[in-house]
Amino acid sequence: MDFSSFRIGFDPSDTKRVHAYWDEIFASQKWAEGKFTQQFEERWEAWNGTPGVAMSSWAGAAMACLEYFHIRGRKVLCPTNTFMATPLSVVKAGGEVIFGDCNREDLCLSYDAVVSAAAQHDLAAVWLVHIGGHIAFDTLKIAEFCRAKGIVLLEDCAHAHGASWNGRKPGTFGDAGAYSFYATKSVSTGEGGMLVSQRPDLIAFAKKYRNYGKFEHEVDGLNYRMSEFTAALGLVQAERLETITAWKNEIAEKHLNPKHPKRLRMPDGMVSGLYKYIVFEPIEKSTGKVYDKLCHAIMKRPGTFPHAEWISQHHWCVPLYYNPEGGR
Repeated sequence: MDFSSFRIGFDPSDTKRVHAYWDEIFASQKWAEGKFTQQFEERWEAWNGTPGVAMSSWAGAAMACLEYFHIRGRKVLCPTNTFMATPLSVVKAGGEVIFGDCNREDLCLSYDAVVSAAAQHDLAAVWLVHIGGHIAFDTLKIAEFCRAKGIVLLEDCAHAHGASWNGRKPGTFGDAGAYSFYATKSVSTGEGGMLVSQRPDLIAFAKKYRNYGKFEHEVDGLNYRMSEFTAALGLVQAERLETITAWKNEIAEKHLNPKHPKRLRMPDGMVSGLYKYIVFEPIEKSTGKVYDKLCHAIMKRPGTFPHAEWISQHHWCVPLYYNPEGGR
């Protein structure tokens, strides 16, 4: 069985359907703002349980959220153990980044870091990043704290396709979530993103924001539209999401878990999409680390983050790629 060589999470049996959708788009002469964008959004909502707005990138979803919540000139907490996209979104929105530490158990922002930062700063928002394919273990406590303090909670769901916690999906715990469909993700469209939120006003804002604020131009938006070709691929991929998640978890259970007792372990009721299979011991064949350079160091910001610093040196990723043709 081959699940250790890199593959985009696309089932070759879906190729004909994608081509049929693309042929329909060619014939329609409507390559943007058409039915496939709407269908992709509806299909993602059916899985996620929350309305969505398709974007050309994760950045589009993030910027729409930060603009909507008027982050400019205000402070936003981000974990230092994340991809630079998260703090850079705050910078580009005119906010001030405050960095926080993570938990060693899940690599994600800790509740203690949120409480500490809120005591020291007037936080407008928190970016909670679900790293590796699972939901951050402190999500429920962080969400409750943010609600009580009137702090906006944004979920970075770039890794979290397929994840759930007692049936609840990423992006539903806070005020909004932002997914990425970049080429390496479990659901990939090459480039693309999805904003999800239970706030109808934010959904309406984001749909205008991605399209230059058309037509009233009451929203100062830019071009973050998703093309119909991308949306058609996303629709097919979204319909495959639960299959991909189940396949990865079955492979992990049968082939990887017995070999890796020092793996990252999920709380009861949590399912990981297994974007990364994370272990806390050196392994011979590794895809490297999720992140080995911390954002505060990259941005030359002061601070001591002992758990994030430990994590950056003491975790490794076991190869695990969706390959339905690789045998069972």
